[in-house]
Amino acid sequence: MSRLLRPVPLVALAAVLALLALLAYGIAQNQTGESIDSQLAAGKRPVPPALTLPPLGGGAPVSLSSYRGKVVVLNFWASWCPPCKEEAPILSRWQPRLKARNGTIVGVDVLDVTSDAQRFATQHKLDFPHLRDEDGSRLKAFEVVGYPETIVLDRKGRIAATSRGAIDDRFFTQKVEPLLRERA
Repeated sequence: MSRLLRPVPLVALAAVLALLALLAYGIAQNQTGESIDSQLAAGKRPVPPALTLPPLGGGAPVSLSSYRGKVVVLNFWASWCPPCKEEAPILSRWQPRLKARNGTIVGVDVLDVTSDAQRFATQHKLDFPHLRDEDGSRLKAFEVVGYPETIVLDRKGRIAATSRGAIDDRFFTQKVEPLLRERA
């Protein structure tokens, strides 16, 4: 018994237990099939994280759930982002089409200076609601890692599509228009 209590076997046992704990933690934190994109690939429409943000121009915070009943194209952007500048005309062109069919684009400005973001929205004629995630803390819940990224919500408020990069007309015709035909 005294041989088992020697320092070397105890250290080895502690190291093995620590490695097993680390492995269990890694598996628990990285459950495959649980990301938004993998759920969509499996044909599921996950419920988005709760999101309440202030409007870009100031005012009372707006909850994402307040848009339930509409198809929502949630676009994460920043004024300093070159691909965001490239996709801005597409967003501007699609907003009236969405609005006519009970849908909307909702821009989420991230990690930006307010005046720069407001100037960007005005210059690019982005005539849709803009919210502000000033410090970028809400991005992780939507698995956003770059700009621009887009999450599309169906009329029931569930995530129906994503784009991890700039969107184009094809994205709207293939991913958004079918949702506009669905009922809540």
